[in-house]
Amino acid sequence: MDSESYRRYQAAMVSTYYPDILLLDHLVMTDGTEQSYASDILTLLHSGKVFVVNSRQRNGLILFKRYHAEFAGPGAAVGGNYDLDCERVLTIGNLSLLTAESYEERQKAYLIRRQWIRLIKQITEHPLPQQRVQKILDQFEQYFPLLMVDQMPDIVFALLVGVLPQTVGTVRRLGNKLDGKFN
Repeated sequence: MDSESYRRYQAAMVSTYYPDILLLDHLVMTDGTEQSYASDILTLLHSGKVFVVNSRQRNGLILFKRYHAEFAGPGAAVGGNYDLDCERVLTIGNLSLLTAESYEERQKAYLIRRQWIRLIKQITEHPLPQQRVQKILDQFEQYFPLLMVDQMPDIVFALLVGVLPQTVGTVRRLGNKLDGKFN
């Protein structure tokens, strides 16, 4: 009898948590606009071809995988076999993808993608979730216009650095008031 109620409790926990993971099925920016051509970009990424995010523009892609997100900034390779597990994308800036024609171009682009991954990894190594959020927000605010960063949903940053979206919201609301507590 106890094991039966325990199983029901476990099922209830899963069923109430799982919809939060599916939040990305309808990703809307905070200004109310929806990513309209994201499905076209996702189709490109799943085509098997390797593309490079244009390094001459401030643009990039957030690639949503099953349980996390990755940032591919200027110069980074996207697509190919590497992003077949990508479920959704969010463009940042005026996205420009170039085709990697030669082996050398692809190698350089994969090295740059690895550098972007290492940057996010360094941020996620901070022990406090609030520190991770502040660091990722700082990085994005240094590179992209503040208005653009402000319009990005909390879930995006949460999936990039492994925190709850509520933590991102709290850090965004309290901002500088928290700086002294986490440094």
